[in-house]
Amino acid sequence: MFGNLRVGVVIPALDEERNIGAVVSSLLALESGAGRLVDDLVVCDNGSTDATAAVAQEAGARVVAQAVPGYGIACLTALRARRAVDVVLFVDGDQSCLVRQSEDLLAAIAAGADLAIGSRVLGKMERGSLSLPQRAGNRVASLMILALWRHRITDLGPFRAIRAEALEQIDMRDKAYGWTVEMQVKAIRDGLRIVEVPVDSVRRKHGQSKVGGTLKGVVGASIGIVSTILKLRLGF
Repeated sequence: MFGNLRVGVVIPALDEERNIGAVVSSLLALESGAGRLVDDLVVCDNGSTDATAAVAQEAGARVVAQAVPGYGIACLTALRARRAVDVVLFVDGDQSCLVRQSEDLLAAIAAGADLAIGSRVLGKMERGSLSLPQRAGNRVASLMILALWRHRITDLGPFRAIRAEALEQIDMRDKAYGWTVEMQVKAIRDGLRIVEVPVDSVRRKHGQSKVGGTLKGVVGASIGIVSTILKLRLGF
């Protein structure tokens, strides 16, 4: 299904000791016709105060540390540690993604897409999996991108796959909550082939969301996303 694509996985994680082991194990258990689907898997421990790093390593991940907080900087740190692959798959470490649907994202890349976004809006959403502020933020960002770039999107979901050469081309820089929207807007701007793939979302198994679960997370994410969109439109 995926030809000879070498697949690398990036998982940013903060205090996910009760979730990360299951996520890593499930990803490493995925198989394609040629054997194990995932060739490399890097977890970035973003300053956890629990055993996230140890649990991830025990489950089979390579673990790197980044003490500076931020979703984007955690992804960038993991990317710097990755091995040579053809496709990078981004997955959250909280069990809110159905890992088996990685195959749908990778199939879209194998079919010719440069960037495959897992859209929770197009898939099934378990009650409580996305907070009202998260859904509203998605809608506002989608409308802004439609107005500014004439490109329709439905979700800024973190579950996504991108060709390695496309990732190099768009030169990701955001170190915080603007990471996902930066990737989508730069891909639109550069004329990359983008597809949205329906994915289902479920409530995290353990713990509280760092974005939708706290006022600080909601405000920080909202400011980060909107400011990133405006900066990219102004050419920064």
